[in-house]
Amino acid sequence: MRKMEPAEVFAPGEFIKDELAAREWKQEDLAAIMGRSPKVVSEIISGNTGITPETAEGLSAAFGTTAQLWMNLETAYRLALSGRGDPAIARRAAIYAKAPIRAMVKRHWIEPSKDVDVLERRLLDFLGIGNLNEEPKMAVALRKPAPYDVRTPAQVAWLSRARHLAAGTQAVPFTKAGLERGLKELRALVSYADEVRRVPRVLADMGIRLLIVEPLPQTRIDGACFWLDAKSPVVVLTIRFDRIDWFWFTLMHEILGHVQQRASNGNRDVSLDLDLVSDQPRTNDTRPQSEISADDLAADFLIPKTKLDDFVARVSPFYSKLRIEAFAARVKVHPGIVVGQLQHRGEVQYTHNREMLVRIRNIIAPSALTDGWGYGLPELTCTGRA
Repeated sequence: MRKMEPAEVFAPGEFIKDELAAREWKQEDLAAIMGRSPKVVSEIISGNTGITPETAEGLSAAFGTTAQLWMNLETAYRLALSGRGDPAIARRAAIYAKAPIRAMVKRHWIEPSKDVDVLERRLLDFLGIGNLNEEPKMAVALRKPAPYDVRTPAQVAWLSRARHLAAGTQAVPFTKAGLERGLKELRALVSYADEVRRVPRVLADMGIRLLIVEPLPQTRIDGACFWLDAKSPVVVLTIRFDRIDWFWFTLMHEILGHVQQRASNGNRDVSLDLDLVSDQPRTNDTRPQSEISADDLAADFLIPKTKLDDFVARVSPFYSKLRIEAFAARVKVHPGIVVGQLQHRGEVQYTHNREMLVRIRNIIAPSALTDGWGYGLPELTCTGRA
């Protein structure tokens, strides 16, 4: 509904003058009637003194009106004097609606400014757009099938930050042959937690840039994949769950489900993955089939499905620590990866053998370009365009 505003607002004193003229009173008469000094009445009529509730009561008694009438006239007049709102406030509201400014400032993604023009320009540069009505490139590039058509300003800001950082990382040109060699090297690293530190270098030699970017609050992001150009895929992880099974599953979901598949079909859209791993079994999976297939590829890469099926058939429901460790040694993975897949299948509770789900953030962060948790914070990139 269009906001209606009066063409002109008069001071309450003008209405008081009309009431005095109608009664042929002078200001001194009104002062005597209200028990106020002539100076106070003059200040009220000139507008130098505002009408208080007490004054409104006096005017209503003197003129036979309501006190609310005078309070309404006073409020309308004072609002008109204020300029009908500060336009800078509306602009800041639009800026804050476009992106989570406070969180971005806290993470040093953009510099703060009290100047609304400067703040808007910094945000536009960060998102790579020309005005606030334009959709950021990283939002446009996101795939459309549900539920991925839902993208929040915080998710887009996180993706934009990742793109800025990716431009500063190095990797050899991506080739399918390099990918195949690298997958064999990656598979040899999954047995021991400390080997995670070698992953960024292996990926760089495969032609894949790896970033670790702490998620913004309530974004639910696990990972993402996008391409800087046809030879430069980027994988971004949040380590939203700091445990070894999450790391390897999400990494392989991105590589096998997005890098490898898109290298084959030429699709360069952005992939944003939410809630890949959680503390609750996934039911009624409404994701695109490509995402479900990526899950299967990642799980099978780590533990061949036939071998895990056989282990479950022989051992369920008696999953002792010794049996899990023995099976992990046999299939050459870390025991935490076995526990994670058993949890995902609903074979064990999410409290089962959690000591095997070792933390890996502090292992990989020093060897990867990491933005968050205080690790090697890169310089501000608010002036670059995505």
